[in-house]
Amino acid sequence: MDISEVARRTGVSAATLRYYEKRGLITSLAARGSRRQFAVEVLDQLALVALGQVAGLSLDEIRSMLSPGGQPNIDRKLLAAKASELDAKIRQLNAVRRGLRHAAVCPAPSHAECPTFRKLLKAAASGAIDIQQRNKQLKPSVKKKKKM
Repeated sequence: MDISEVARRTGVSAATLRYYEKRGLITSLAARGSRRQFAVEVLDQLALVALGQVAGLSLDEIRSMLSPGGQPNIDRKLLAAKASELDAKIRQLNAVRRGLRHAAVCPAPSHAECPTFRKLLKAAASGAIDIQQRNKQLKPSVKKKKKM
């Protein structure tokens, strides 16, 4: 399959395919004429590259997990570490989302008067926002009624 067919089927530009080849992520077969030719397996290799990029892996990290023949050689420790990073990012984004939702419905006359918003600003300004602390600050306080 020539480079234009790979580009059409994957949505990856020909320039990017040439770059990936230069970086050792994919390998072309002998060029027929002036166009690079690829085995059909390159489609799976490019899918792995795309998946790795979505997961936040660098091209070097992705390349390290592809054998010379293009078969996966998965580094499980790296994947576990990346999964932990994603978990932390998800917690952070969830906290930010809760903060935005709070700010959108806060009954305070201005955000400057909202104690929750003020705590968030102070934490953000210090650069030391602790995700767990933010989560605690953003959870609405619900007072339970005493049963009589």
